[in-house]
Amino acid sequence: MNAKVVAVSRSARHSFTKPNCSSIQLISGLGVEGDAHAGKTVKHRSRVAQDPTQPNLRQVHLIHIELHHELAAAGFNVSPGAMGENITTSGIDLLALAEGTRLRIGESAEVTITGLRNPCAQLDQIKRGLMKATLGRDAHGNLIRKAGVMGVVTSDGIINPGDPIVLVGAPQAHRALQPV
Repeated sequence: MNAKVVAVSRSARHSFTKPNCSSIQLISGLGVEGDAHAGKTVKHRSRVAQDPTQPNLRQVHLIHIELHHELAAAGFNVSPGAMGENITTSGIDLLALAEGTRLRIGESAEVTITGLRNPCAQLDQIKRGLMKATLGRDAHGNLIRKAGVMGVVTSDGIINPGDPIVLVGAPQAHRALQPV
């Protein structure tokens, strides 16, 4: 696997898109330093309204650049950070990872994958039809959510574009990712 970081993004506001940065700092148990979604408990507004004491399983959002390429071929020009991701990756099939997979990103940061990002209607604010373009069906008609994965930070570290991504641990029993 020759996986790497393409771009890193964060926003201190609850804006849908996140501007690119030269680097981001991941903090264990919290998420991306300076990002509105960092914290031990949920920060996404809809989830806070349901139960603000829920653990934050969405501290870090990762999307594969290959999705950006697929969307561009369908007429959606989306740049890294535009869909709210903190880390845009290349060379790793994020959607095929198991729940609980651990990724080392850069020298020391570690993220444990918690589940899929469920695409939302806010994607259509970027361009009408984008939400539908991030959904698909497999050969059996099952819904495929392609808008990346979510994770929690389990080791601190600074992440820069170009940093390697290494699979450092996967659960013995593969649990397919579900929306979180």
